[in-house]
Amino acid sequence: MKKKAIAMLMATVMTAGLLAGCGGSEKSSSSESQEDVVVEDVSDEEASEDSAEFEESEGSYVIGISQFAEHGSLDNCKEGFLKGLAEEGIVEGENLEILFDNAQTDMSTASTIADSYVSKKVDLICGIATPSAMTAYNSASGAGIPVIYTAVTDPVAAELAGEDGTPVGEVTGTSDKLPIEDQLKMIRKLQPDAKKIGILFTTSETNSESAVAEYKELAGDYGFEIVDKGINTIADVSMAAADLAGKVDCISNLTDNTVVSALQTVIDAANKSNIPVYGSEVEQVKAGCVASMGLEYVSLGEQTGKMAAKVLKGEAKASELPFERISESSCYVNTAAAEKINMEISDEFVSDADEVFEEIVVE
Repeated sequence: MKKKAIAMLMATVMTAGLLAGCGGSEKSSSSESQEDVVVEDVSDEEASEDSAEFEESEGSYVIGISQFAEHGSLDNCKEGFLKGLAEEGIVEGENLEILFDNAQTDMSTASTIADSYVSKKVDLICGIATPSAMTAYNSASGAGIPVIYTAVTDPVAAELAGEDGTPVGEVTGTSDKLPIEDQLKMIRKLQPDAKKIGILFTTSETNSESAVAEYKELAGDYGFEIVDKGINTIADVSMAAADLAGKVDCISNLTDNTVVSALQTVIDAANKSNIPVYGSEVEQVKAGCVASMGLEYVSLGEQTGKMAAKVLKGEAKASELPFERISESSCYVNTAAAEKINMEISDEFVSDADEVFEEIVVE
């Protein structure tokens, strides 16, 4: 009835227009007029297709990934994060859009990145490394956007979790807390006469301050003294590393984002003093550190991605998921790095390592 009424009305209007404009010349047929204005009914099948498209759209996600620095371990976290999501059916290019930004070790940039994700109303923010995690939560906490972090050494010190590990809000993720005691045992095994371990760290990185404190707490049990030196920016690394290398028997590197971004500068300073640099994860060993009792960051990121999938699917809120850790450390050794400073490593140590590199690969 509604269609017929509309058609008749429009036909009347068109006829009047033709009469006024043409002085009563040939008329259009009523059937042609009706064909021009008929509004077609939407079939049940078409409505079902529209509904399916809507449901598909509802099942897709936009994630903002804020990475604090560009280096191997954090790149591996991102790779693992996407892998973990994919394993749970959330795949980039299919039902997932990724917005990715790197802060290049600048806190204000990290904050700007987080703010931009909030303004774009992403479904979730992933903060890779402590500064990015902290700025992401600061920006998102009032907007109802969950934050999932990875490579955060001490979530409690970063005020992302309580002492019992529970989240402070809609924020959770994975910790890359270093196996510091295992590292000290390894250094003692490789350098039985060493007395002083040097550590270079960024004073503004909460994760590094926490790790240095634990090193100092445990070092005496293995006959070591910790000599630490703080820096503010990447420009400070060269002079600080040269000074530190002249005072210690070795340098043990942290997952400090600023220092790792200038790792070759640290290694060059140590090589000149003929002392080893020990890494904190596999990528640092590949790049020229002699050895490490460290973490595998692709696995850490994968674990994080699966946590994010639970939140996106509505299976759990971030606030209901305590942060997680990888429980076991792995031993990595680079024989080429040892040879460069004429350091002898026993065949037994090499054969027992989880992975051995015979060349230095700097990407």
